[in-house]
Amino acid sequence: MTDLARLLGPIDIYLLDQILKGRIAPGMRVLDAGCGYGRNLVYLLNEGYDVWGVDLNPEAVATLGDPGRFLVAPVDRMPFPDAFADVVISSAVLHFAEDEAHFAAMVREMWRVLRPGGMLFARLASTIGLEDELVSLEGRRFALPDGSDRFLVDAAMLERCTEELGGEWLEPLKTTVVQGLRSMSTWVVKKA
Repeated sequence: MTDLARLLGPIDIYLLDQILKGRIAPGMRVLDAGCGYGRNLVYLLNEGYDVWGVDLNPEAVATLGDPGRFLVAPVDRMPFPDAFADVVISSAVLHFAEDEAHFAAMVREMWRVLRPGGMLFARLASTIGLEDELVSLEGRRFALPDGSDRFLVDAAMLERCTEELGGEWLEPLKTTVVQGLRSMSTWVVKKA
C-alpha cells in the first residue's frame, strides 16, 4: 500500500475535491450520516479532524472505535443538536430511502444538524443519463441495470429540494454514469 493510499483511504474522489477546495478544513466538525465502516473518514481521522458519524450497522460502527462519536442511529433521527456540524457527508446513503417521505426526512434531518454556512455533501444514485435503461417500480424506486433496486433522484428534484431548504449550490450537479449500470450524482450545497 502506498503512503498516499494509507493517508487517504478509499475516499470518494468528489469528497476529496471538497477537501482540496478548502470546504472541509481542520477545525471543522464533520458528521458522516451513514458512515458505514468509515471509508470516507480515513483522511479526516488521520489528520485529526473533529469527526462524528451514525449508521444503522452496529458492526460497522464498532470498527470505528469511539462509541461516543460513532453511533448506531438512523439518518432520519440523529441524536445530535441543531447546528451541530460544519459539514454533513452523505455518501451512497440517500438512495436507500424507502420513498419520498423517507428521503425528505433524511434530508431535513441532515439539514437540521448542519450549522448555518455549513456544507451538505451528498453522493446518491440518480436517473440522470440512464432514463431509458430504468424500470419504474413504485414512486421514485427503480430497478437499475446493475440488478439493484434504488430510490432515484433527478436534477429537477435536487434543484427543488435545494430551493425548499433555502440552500445555495456550491458546485454544479455532477453525475457519473458507471458503464450504463448505475448513475451517481454529487449534490453539494451550503446552508444559508
